[in-house]
Amino acid sequence: MRDKTLDYYLDLNYEVSLRRLTEEEGGGWLASIPLLPGCMSDGETPAEALANLEDAKKGWIETALALQRDIPEPDNAEKYSGKFTVRLPKSLHRAIATKAQEDGVSLNQMAIYLLSLGLGKSPRRRKVK
Repeated sequence: MRDKTLDYYLDLNYEVSLRRLTEEEGGGWLASIPLLPGCMSDGETPAEALANLEDAKKGWIETALALQRDIPEPDNAEKYSGKFTVRLPKSLHRAIATKAQEDGVSLNQMAIYLLSLGLGKSPRRRKVK
């Protein structure tokens, strides 16, 4: 449908791939959205790569809309809004906020990075690259 806006697509919960780049690849981290071909970005830290990916995603979608190209939507678009509330101890909140400030990223970006990192360590979700 052509009546869907940039904000509509930006609010969708696209799966993100995050991996460490080898020294031969230049080091740092690479973040991508597999469902959007070519939509990727890198950074010195995982949080920076994820933050840069948000800019790349916006540019990818803006271009697709301008060219009137179909934009793939994640299967779970109807099930998950990408937002949820979590309560945590003040000490953990402070630790995450401190780390985010040290890395120069938002609290939200740091939380996303830490959750992604934790999911990546789960044996069920590990992918060979």
